[in-house]
Amino acid sequence: MRIGTGISYSGGFAESVEDVVELEKAGLDIVFVPEAYSFDAVSQLGYLAAKTERIGLASGIFQIYTRTPSLTAMTAAGLDFVSGGRFTLGLGASGPQVIEGFHGVKYDAPLARTREIVDICRQVWRRERVQHQGRHYTIPLPADQGTGLGKPLKLINHPVRERIPILLASLGPKNVALTAELAEGWEPIFFHPERAAEVWGAALAEGKAKRDPALGELDVFAGPALAIGEDVDHLLDQLRPMVALYVGGMGARGRNFYNTLAVRYGYEAEAKQIQDLYLDGKKDAAAAAVPEELLRAISLVGPASYVRERVAAFAEAGVTTLVVSPLQPGRAARVAAVSQLRELIG
Repeated sequence: MRIGTGISYSGGFAESVEDVVELEKAGLDIVFVPEAYSFDAVSQLGYLAAKTERIGLASGIFQIYTRTPSLTAMTAAGLDFVSGGRFTLGLGASGPQVIEGFHGVKYDAPLARTREIVDICRQVWRRERVQHQGRHYTIPLPADQGTGLGKPLKLINHPVRERIPILLASLGPKNVALTAELAEGWEPIFFHPERAAEVWGAALAEGKAKRDPALGELDVFAGPALAIGEDVDHLLDQLRPMVALYVGGMGARGRNFYNTLAVRYGYEAEAKQIQDLYLDGKKDAAAAAVPEELLRAISLVGPASYVRERVAAFAEAGVTTLVVSPLQPGRAARVAAVSQLRELIG
């Protein structure tokens, strides 16, 4: 099982890079750079490529609406080049709040768009003359929609790899089925090992039945918080504001993917309470309402023996990479936590 982590998108990038350099030495396998509505991830990934030697680099995530498919492919090929073949293209739909509220782009048809983008990216990386006639993207643009000068082109440079791994962040059944069909990797949020099969098993099976064997087995990237020790349970409270934000504030009633996930996990009443409180502006109360049972299930927090058991549960549920968020403050503590986890995994 591999170990990864993500860096913060809200500041402290220089410190985060220093952390990553030390974490690479401690056995970290991959680092994710987010792109919400902060600085772009591309410049940061390029910088990390220059500062590291072995570690994998991943976008976590590029939003599918904010770049053309060909630019997404070019960007991925460029990052794979500067990192010496260490890049993984993480893609996701994000949500209407970011796409419409920040970018001013209509949030529509995430499944169909994702399928088309993956197809176009792989054409670009194979250096084929890109030709795509889809519902949402048409390349080249037809003469009656443009100047009439467009013609199929292929990437000038030769990519390091003709198939850069694609990781899709997805939650809903149709999205997860699409991921299992098309992508090398899947990144769910708030992964609950004991309830994952019930929530996602059918969708994963549906997608894998259509999967090209050349893609290999689906890599599953779960993102638990991490703290190993005899007196660390109190650190779970650090997760409450984030879980409350997603379950309560990432969307309106009836249009919050993360709230729906909590319901599918069996927390229907709690999910409603968190959302009601959050949307009423009572964010602290919403955070307090997040069930400790849920926080514990999606985390690796506790004594080494307990964490070892939870790692086994994640592995049993199909997880191949733990993208951990160390909770203990300070670089030394974060590095020590990853080192301990590496020892526990073996």
